[in-house]
Amino acid sequence: MVLPKLTLILGGAASGKSSFAESLVLKGGDGDPIYIATAQVFDNEMAEKVAKHRAMRGTGWRTIEEPLYLADALAKVDANQPVLIDCATLWLTNVILGEHGTEAQSVALMAALERCKGPVVIVSNEVGQGIVPENKLSRTFRNAQGRLNQEIATKSDLVVAVMAGLPLALKGQLP
Repeated sequence: MVLPKLTLILGGAASGKSSFAESLVLKGGDGDPIYIATAQVFDNEMAEKVAKHRAMRGTGWRTIEEPLYLADALAKVDANQPVLIDCATLWLTNVILGEHGTEAQSVALMAALERCKGPVVIVSNEVGQGIVPENKLSRTFRNAQGRLNQEIATKSDLVVAVMAGLPLALKGQLP
């Protein structure tokens, strides 16, 4: 199986999207896989979640922890090295809360995805299917995440929704 240049994996929280994305990268990559982790650990709950993800992933991955500058991390990828970014939602949260310029960072990310030498799989949450958030920050985030997901989906060769661990191709064909 050959991975497309860009794949977007969408789903809700705990939908199985990360596990599906990891299996996709392992099946379809020629080189050693790179895992770009965007989470920042601020409390015990997040520390446990990160540890669980590391344990599930196992060995064989080169991990780059990059909560903000994904374009810089993608520039380090060699040709044919498959990349998993997990996840665009945490990355965007970091950008917004750190006031790092959402639009400029999104533009930089999209340009880096175009230039990246290896195939990239991006995990992201689908955040637009719930109720309208009650506060401005939450609405700002939801709208920015929706725009980012649409931009990535437009550029992607494969877009997959994962619900209850089951993948559904929205664009392209499942391998």
